[in-house]
Amino acid sequence: MASPRFDQPALYRITIASHLGEDWTDYLAGMTIDNHCESETCVATLTGRLADQAALLGVLNMLYDSHITVLAVERLTKDWE
Repeated sequence: MASPRFDQPALYRITIASHLGEDWTDYLAGMTIDNHCESETCVATLTGRLADQAALLGVLNMLYDSHITVLAVERLTKDWE
């Protein structure tokens, strides 16, 4: 079985401790934003296909530069299987 490649497209889900407006989609490589708020806690889930892990790093750097806490990063596609 081949291992996953860092230079191939993949579907990712990133969970953050924040609420984002839809205008953030342009800054996050077109990822969809799904906000969930319960009482005073807001969490957003970003989902989308990114060109490669360099694009993933670009999204993560944008979140870091904006002082947004990343709770989880998941690769949803298993193209190597």
